[in-house]
Amino acid sequence: MKSILQNLINENRQQEKETAAAMQAEIDNPDTGNNRRSFLKKTALGGITLTGLLSMSFEDTIAKTTSKVSRFSSPSDLRITDLRYCVISNGTGSSNARNAIIRIDTNQGLYGLGEVRDGGDIRYALFLKSRILGKNPCNVEMILKTLRQFGGHGRMGGGFSAVDMALWDLAGKAYNVPVYQLLGGKYRDTVRLYSYVPGSGEGPVAKMDMEKLKADMKHRMIEQGFTWMKCHPGLGVVKDIPGALVNNNKLIQNPGMSPRHPFTAIQYTQKGLEAIAEYVETLRNITGYDVPLSADHQGHFDVNTCIRVGNALEKYSLASLEDFLPWNDMEQLKMVTDAINTPTMSGEDIYLKEEFEKMCDNHVVDIMQPDMGSSGGILETKKIGDYAEEKGHAMALHFAGTPVCFMANVHCAAATQNVLALEVPNQIVDNPWWSTLVKTVSKQPLYTKGFANVPLDAPGLGIELNEEVMKQHLHKEDPGWFEPTPQWNEARSFDGLFT
Repeated sequence: MKSILQNLINENRQQEKETAAAMQAEIDNPDTGNNRRSFLKKTALGGITLTGLLSMSFEDTIAKTTSKVSRFSSPSDLRITDLRYCVISNGTGSSNARNAIIRIDTNQGLYGLGEVRDGGDIRYALFLKSRILGKNPCNVEMILKTLRQFGGHGRMGGGFSAVDMALWDLAGKAYNVPVYQLLGGKYRDTVRLYSYVPGSGEGPVAKMDMEKLKADMKHRMIEQGFTWMKCHPGLGVVKDIPGALVNNNKLIQNPGMSPRHPFTAIQYTQKGLEAIAEYVETLRNITGYDVPLSADHQGHFDVNTCIRVGNALEKYSLASLEDFLPWNDMEQLKMVTDAINTPTMSGEDIYLKEEFEKMCDNHVVDIMQPDMGSSGGILETKKIGDYAEEKGHAMALHFAGTPVCFMANVHCAAATQNVLALEVPNQIVDNPWWSTLVKTVSKQPLYTKGFANVPLDAPGLGIELNEEVMKQHLHKEDPGWFEPTPQWNEARSFDGLFT
């Protein structure tokens, strides 16, 4: 395992040990009040062991994890009666301009929330409605197995993933336990977040307002408390520097089609490599080396140029280089991983665990990076993480949506041992109303000082929509608020994969 990655894993483990030790010390302190001591003991409770979970049926797992809790409903009689949605706008980019949230209703008044991946089409989820009506939502895995075929890589996995989140939210509410408890309990009470370098840190060094960048970075790391940062040392940093690129601005673009990396014929010159190295060095001088610094959006170029870039940036001890090549160029991705010493990371557009298994088995990249909105939701992402752990790989979670998908990620991260961090891009951390889209049932904020808070005793995902704020941000082209969707009630095809 690459030394940088091992250091990150050890750092996370040490941090979790220190948090647990501090909690125990406060419990043992005779000056701690009874109410505070009771609260701390609750946060230390885990769930059933992962080994136990893997050896039990889903129904037995539910029974085991909920044997001593009061029921909010009659789970055996619970039935799905509807699937509705709303769409909000969380920015102007191609992905965050549309965020579709689904609500699965039941005959007992309980409902579950899920989210189609940012930029995904709500119809990916609506198509599944006719396949789940009348079913007991607590039979999560059984329902999901009937739906797996109706998804695909990228945003096409968004419908299946949204339904998964909503089903787990419902099951947790039905049995009055947090989702992570149904997954086998939690490894941690907080989940480390990583955010981006502020907007003032984008672009060529020569055009940066250095004083503003230092102030913005201080705000990000000190006031906001983020202990892991990500930058974008890509073609945009050097494209206006004469002599930095070979074939600059000569790329022939087909309408509606982005050429694959090996076909662009773009290369860095030595001058270009020095320019991106200067960019990363500028940021490193501000962050220091106590803060992990990752990189993404390097640009579209071939495997040889990827290796040259990786070698040029090695001295800055980056935590990861993300998506050098498309995930399905596995052979070439492995060539890059094997040739450089910086950890590589990929997987945000992969649907289901099978392709991740190939990546792990062949050591295609060092860190698996599923996006729950594409990977298949909470259960599938948990399975991806567990498989990666068995093969000696860490996992980071890609994310750019609303608090609904955010909390689904938090529960999964809490229940999966090898998670390093969860992404929160700038349209989240610099958006004052983003966190107010929901209300947390446990009264904890979504995140505090760069760490997400795992709900201690709130059922399901632990959130409810803040209707007043949500309605202020409904998408202008689809402004409905969970309107009926009877046109999706009926299945109009024979879906069997064999006869």
